[in-house]
Amino acid sequence: MEPFALLLDTLTTTPSRKGKLSLLTDYFRSAPDPDRGFALAALTDGLFPRLPLRRSLATLLETRVDPVLYALSRDYVGDTAETVALMWPEPELREPAPRLAETVAALATAEPSEVAAILGHLLDRLDVRGRWALLKLVGGAPRVGVSARLAKTALAEMSGNDVADIEEIWHALTPPYTDLFQWLEGEGPRPDAGGKPVFRPLMLAHAIEEPDWAGFVPEEFAAEWKWDGIRVQVAAHGEHVRIFSRTGDDISRTFPDIVAAFEGYDVLLDGELLVARRGLVAPFNDLQQRLNRKVVTGRMLKEHPAHVRLYDLLIASGDDLRALSFRERRDRLETWHAAHAPPLTDVSPLVPFSTREELDALWTGARQDGIEGLMLKRWTSPYLSGRPRGHWFKWKRAALTLDCVLMYAQRGSGKRSSYYSDYTFGVWREIAEPTLEGPPRGDIYPGHELVPVGKAYSGMTDAELLEIDRFVRTHTVEQFGPVRAVEPRLVLEVAFDAIFPSSRHKSGLAMRFPRIHRIRWDKPPGEADTIDAARALMGAQAEDAGARRSKSLSD
Repeated sequence: MEPFALLLDTLTTTPSRKGKLSLLTDYFRSAPDPDRGFALAALTDGLFPRLPLRRSLATLLETRVDPVLYALSRDYVGDTAETVALMWPEPELREPAPRLAETVAALATAEPSEVAAILGHLLDRLDVRGRWALLKLVGGAPRVGVSARLAKTALAEMSGNDVADIEEIWHALTPPYTDLFQWLEGEGPRPDAGGKPVFRPLMLAHAIEEPDWAGFVPEEFAAEWKWDGIRVQVAAHGEHVRIFSRTGDDISRTFPDIVAAFEGYDVLLDGELLVARRGLVAPFNDLQQRLNRKVVTGRMLKEHPAHVRLYDLLIASGDDLRALSFRERRDRLETWHAAHAPPLTDVSPLVPFSTREELDALWTGARQDGIEGLMLKRWTSPYLSGRPRGHWFKWKRAALTLDCVLMYAQRGSGKRSSYYSDYTFGVWREIAEPTLEGPPRGDIYPGHELVPVGKAYSGMTDAELLEIDRFVRTHTVEQFGPVRAVEPRLVLEVAFDAIFPSSRHKSGLAMRFPRIHRIRWDKPPGEADTIDAARALMGAQAEDAGARRSKSLSD
């Protein structure tokens, strides 16, 4: 555990991608098997099924730590693993620290009722850093700034292989990845996916910029609408079907209806996962009701029916088509879909255009049609992993913005656990029946109250984060555990992709991908936007959430 704990600890204090990559590469070179394989799993897919960590810690802490002191400490530190690691009482005689493989073996086979005792024994054998790493490991989310892609890149750096070659076989492997490391070190054959439905690296697009237009020739590009769902890959091989997110995460369990639609095929398809009703694409907010669900009920399947809009055909009946041009793959996709037409699918329509002016008009009209923008794909492009220059471009519509008032702030996690970096903000709404209760108001905008429309924790520079943190601490009016209500004095210009009706929020609205665009120190809070301004951004689509951002599936 000690080398793994040192790795995690050092990763948290290493901000640069290059530095993290060097740390991972050195660890994978020096750590023994199977420890490094379990470390790789912890940093990518997670190691354990859901263990009763919270309940186990509560049981352990009852007899070891004063509960009031723990609650106060947890509130201040902002991280459970760090708090427990620091407060855990030192044993009179500490046994040797366990290896990572020993730790995994002890917990992987434990019954839920045994977890607390095993966890307590392991914590007694570790120092502060080891205890923190253990709890991060068991919690399944180390949050040390390492993505699965970065971990795979470190394996490529370690071995001299291409990261795309590693991703090609990744989903055919299981922890502790002994066969993978043997291959990477030249001591064994390349693991064989063996026809299994595995993820292949996605081809991604660049945001189009002004210099890209200089050499733009309309005849060389196809245009498609940029649909507002999530990018997925559907891999089918007989009865085995898997659905992967753009990062290679297996989300098949959440979408059994899509899995059933592709059973019996031998194919790998690239597309957009949506929710659709009666031929219309529903708002992204509807798709969110299906994402990250561990249990999908029959009611959810009925009320939020999934649909895959297909973009590309990568493999069909064992024939790898990725080296073909986009035009050839598109023809093959249309032919395949016409022949098989799996339920809950269609082919993303091409958008005809012949001049740049026509393309501009299409892009301008995208917002009123409820579409994210346009994709431009070079007809001659092969399907290349990563984000190759000059092949595919995304032309997203401009972000929407509202001037909102900061209402609540909460401490962040990890490196931000000491700062108030998560912000809830609102817009003004006329008070129908004034009361003494409710969100902050007063004489700033008489007859109005603030109602929350979103929450964001990104978009600020480090300097701006410090400024807002200072404002929160000096303008707090109430405190609810780690959350502070602040005086309604600070205006934030918030950028977001869309705004939807939502019954879960007091304002009746919810933002899609909100982020802090800038701090309006210059703007009086009484001049921030109202809920009428927010509703106006939805335009005519506000009356029909199901059709707001829709086009017919039969277009």
